[in-house]
Amino acid sequence: MANGIGRLRSVVLDCPEPRKLAEFYAGLLGAEVIEDADDDWVVTADPEGRRIAFQTAPEYRPPRFPDPEASQQMHFDVLVDDVESAHQRVLELGATLVQEDTGDDFRVFADPVGHIFCLMWLT
Repeated sequence: MANGIGRLRSVVLDCPEPRKLAEFYAGLLGAEVIEDADDDWVVTADPEGRRIAFQTAPEYRPPRFPDPEASQQMHFDVLVDDVESAHQRVLELGATLVQEDTGDDFRVFADPVGHIFCLMWLT
């Protein structure tokens, strides 16, 4: 480990239904579910081995965006080649458009339970 204490194993998202949210992110990122031992913990990994885990949070409340009095906590930036195609596909997976015209090279969406993510493209 080059100058670090440890290595990142997973990013973990709280949610009301881990399996459903894992399936959304598997479709978004080309990942697969690699661990699904019970209803409270599901893990996906993309082809490069990057992991996102999902855990049950019974009192889950989604972030509010945009809201200057509430932070979004964290979000994913997802690089895409064709934003129009990707835009349609994430809506079909269950995402919601939050902000389309940002004035920059990204669009803001919410996953099915409200976590924010951005589709980004290079110009």
